[in-house]
Amino acid sequence: MIFEDIEFLIHLIEDARVKLNASAKHRSLTDPSIIEMSQRLDSLINKYYSITETRHIAS
Repeated sequence: MIFEDIEFLIHLIEDARVKLNASAKHRSLTDPSIIEMSQRLDSLINKYYSITETRHIAS
């Protein structure tokens, strides 16, 4: 189950990254929508590292 969760999280991270990069081409990096997308991506990445670090500690 954890493997599937990680795979899904990787998918969400990649999707958020693609959307952020595409949007940043047309907006200022200080645009509130870009900042919100960036924070969302940061949150997903932090969650990924939290899960993978917990998994390494448990091994």
